[in-house]
Amino acid sequence: MARPIEWSALAVVLLGASVCLGGEFSAARLKRPGRALRLQAEGPADLIVLAGRVWTGDPANPWAEGLAARDGAIVKVGSREDVWRFKHPRTIVIDRPGSFAMPGLIDAHGHVESLGASLEQVDLRGVSSLDEVARRVKARIESVPGDSWITGGSWDQSLWPGGAFPTAAVLDAVAPGRPVWLSRVDGHAGWANSEAMRKAGVGRQTVAPADGQILRDPDGQPTGVFVDGAMGLVARVVPPSKPDDLKRRILAAQEQILAAGLTGVHDAGITPAVAQVYRDLDRSGQLRLRVYAMASLPSGHEVEFVSRPPRKATPADRFELRAIKIFIDGAMGSRGALLFQPYHDEPASKGLLLIDPKVLEATTVAALRNRWQVATHAIGDRGNALVLDAYAAALKAVPEAHDARLRVEHAQVIRKEDVRRFAELGIIASMQPSHASDDMRWADARLGAGRVDGAYAWRWFQGAKVPLAFGSDFPVEIVNPFWGIYAAITRADAQGKPPGGWHPEQRLSLEEALRGFTAGAAYAAFAEDRLGIIRNGMQADLTLVDRDLFRASPQELLKLRVVMTIIAGHVAFESPGA
Repeated sequence: MARPIEWSALAVVLLGASVCLGGEFSAARLKRPGRALRLQAEGPADLIVLAGRVWTGDPANPWAEGLAARDGAIVKVGSREDVWRFKHPRTIVIDRPGSFAMPGLIDAHGHVESLGASLEQVDLRGVSSLDEVARRVKARIESVPGDSWITGGSWDQSLWPGGAFPTAAVLDAVAPGRPVWLSRVDGHAGWANSEAMRKAGVGRQTVAPADGQILRDPDGQPTGVFVDGAMGLVARVVPPSKPDDLKRRILAAQEQILAAGLTGVHDAGITPAVAQVYRDLDRSGQLRLRVYAMASLPSGHEVEFVSRPPRKATPADRFELRAIKIFIDGAMGSRGALLFQPYHDEPASKGLLLIDPKVLEATTVAALRNRWQVATHAIGDRGNALVLDAYAAALKAVPEAHDARLRVEHAQVIRKEDVRRFAELGIIASMQPSHASDDMRWADARLGAGRVDGAYAWRWFQGAKVPLAFGSDFPVEIVNPFWGIYAAITRADAQGKPPGGWHPEQRLSLEEALRGFTAGAAYAAFAEDRLGIIRNGMQADLTLVDRDLFRASPQELLKLRVVMTIIAGHVAFESPGA
């Protein structure tokens, strides 16, 4: 698409008059007092978008038929007639009467480079047997000859008969001399074969770090599964990715993300190398997606990292690194989430504490003083409570830190009394609705009656007026934001089971779910003054789909097609044949 036209003051006046005299508006309309003068003052639009219906997300003006934009910003929202008067012969007009438009959807928690990497590695998502795992690993070995590492991910033992964690033997049978390293679907456990463990120097005498676990057989030998902090014992010897690899993966992921209708992503944990690639892509114009990133902090150097303010982004930047990512615990699927009471299906375990709460508090204090946003991964009820304790102490220590917008990423299992603390402290609950629709297969078994009532408790947060930001955690879940919206309003799987939803008292309305993926996500990134709502002065970020969400059944949300993704007045994705 052509670049937006830059208009000088004189050109605006002349072109405004030209539009009126050239027949775009009737003589009768010209006689209306001040109309021509208003056109001259406002100037023509670069872009006009017209749809069957537009949900603006603006409580003061929730519905419209279209909008006009200039220089990437919205200048008019209203009826077709309201918008049409901004047209000029050089205005780009997108007229999709069968489409439904909404503010550009934002995923408040994803992993862009990991998504790109998943496209190049062994993909085990949804695999329901160890035989199929072996087949896919063998196929990858045959397609990539040599002695390089075989990597991949998204395995989930809960899908296999028996649901037990795997062992190295399955991988050894197809890769006896080739190192294999496969991450679990939640990214909180890894599975190695014997060759990978040999290269890592891991054996019977290896001691697990305090923030991790090595699963062992009855003889004390590592089985091949490493949980949370113990994953580093193997991961440290996997050859690192080169900048060109990172660039290729980010660009490949970007295409998938834009095609899903997303205009922005909060990239939840990036390395300095990934940050540099993002900056290079932004500078070259190759980064079309808006990326609000969280830095992964080096263990033991958390306070040092936030001792200086973040680099200030400009309004034209698509990449911004303003937040930091910290982990208090692991994931529930691998029983690493930190609980007050033992797991219902493993009484010997309460999960893992991945950082000293005092270090979290000190890091948050330093971050507040230097204007970094803190986002802490917390899944278990005790993990969440410890984060709230640390945040409360830090906010008290830095009373001048107004509008800190501290975040808890996931907030999956929560005590009712802690919801009130979220609200009182102004903490953002950054949640992923699709986790509930996947995890309900085993969540009751992990948590037991009573405690499971506070799992994925969006309604509790909504009722307490806790700021909600929604995402997917891709590639843990699929990129499609409409899967997350569906999950939020149904609490059911893709087949609509169980009827009425799993713990349906936590369901949200469609509008509440949409706000989590629009205005809520924008607020979580300090961008509510320019993103998340269709209103004059906001950025022209839009998602257009092929059906009216408010007139569709929940099941239809899983079948809809993204027609177009628009960012700052530019078409970033258009569906073929749209």
